[in-house]
Amino acid sequence: MPVSEVRRMSKIKRGILFIVILAVFLVTSSVGMEYYVVHQLNGEVTGRNRPFAALTVEPEDTLDLLVAGDSESYNSVSTMRLWEDKGIAAYDCGQGAQRIPETYYMLKQGFKGQSPKIVMLETNTLFRDIGAVKSTQAILEQMGQYYLPVFRYHNLWKTAVDEPEIHMNYKGFVIRDEIAPYEGKPDYMKKKKKCETMPKYVKIYLEKIEELCEKNNAQLLLVSMPSPKNWNHKRHAEMQQYADEKGIAYLDLNEKVEELGLNWAEDTQDKGDHLNVYGAEKVTSYLGNYLEENYELEDHRNDPTYEAWNQLAEQYKQNLARIKEKIEVLNKEFAGNGRVLIRPSGTEPLVRVMIEGKDIKVIEQRAKEIADLIEEKCK
Repeated sequence: MPVSEVRRMSKIKRGILFIVILAVFLVTSSVGMEYYVVHQLNGEVTGRNRPFAALTVEPEDTLDLLVAGDSESYNSVSTMRLWEDKGIAAYDCGQGAQRIPETYYMLKQGFKGQSPKIVMLETNTLFRDIGAVKSTQAILEQMGQYYLPVFRYHNLWKTAVDEPEIHMNYKGFVIRDEIAPYEGKPDYMKKKKKCETMPKYVKIYLEKIEELCEKNNAQLLLVSMPSPKNWNHKRHAEMQQYADEKGIAYLDLNEKVEELGLNWAEDTQDKGDHLNVYGAEKVTSYLGNYLEENYELEDHRNDPTYEAWNQLAEQYKQNLARIKEKIEVLNKEFAGNGRVLIRPSGTEPLVRVMIEGKDIKVIEQRAKEIADLIEEKCK
């Protein structure tokens, strides 16, 4: 065999060996990383990967409902209200600006250990057009992170060096009690002749989600949460047409604002973009009745297996009441000379405390009191 041919074969063998070693390393690292997330961190991961990690530590086959979508989902569905009212075990897998490939692989992750009867998909995420290049990138990224979790959790080292954070987790629901009234047009759902078309790649992944639900014996429920800033009749018409063609249940709560009892002067945290906790309680009460009337879901409140849920719901109720009471006292103290804001992060399990006032020493002292109270009650 010529020397050149021998060298070429040697390069090929080295290349194959490198690929094999790399593959073994990635697979081994992924297995080790998942074990670390579950057994060492108990699923407590910050950032966009929080819901992925949190789902892995939920006891097997205990969830009745998975809620997916962007920030409209985790600001609108109070999992603890749903539990207190109906005994439905729900987990909110929403992420800020969640893209449809993330939704798909989030649900695939959920179905690994759970057998939910319903998947509730918030529809705002279906109109996020990021273009051909970014959508391809998002698809490849999510696929790689799903099959090789080492890519998803590659920055876990930050948990060892970051400053301690205040954790607050009620099965994915984020508590926001701020009020910033919506002052826009009340008829934002006024009928239009045209539809706003969903991007093609979104429709492809929506069909994949339908197939995934069917494969796992889960019913898909499309829900548009109340949001004057994000929703309109053009989007409603597109969703209604799609749902009718596919035979999928669709619920647009933007058409039920009066029935829900929503008050846009009090029930939104950011001028009609997202609901606050007061709006979420109203929406969730309606959803609980809707689910009870249209699906066969078991009430787990008296099931000893779910005692942890009862304890978490009681903790949620007590903590929220005490935090609100403390804030009301401070608001009276600063009346006319400042204000108190508590802002849970939408992407990380932490709460930011902000106080405005004239006396810096008093402000710092009061801020520490609230932070200590939230940290104590949310651990």
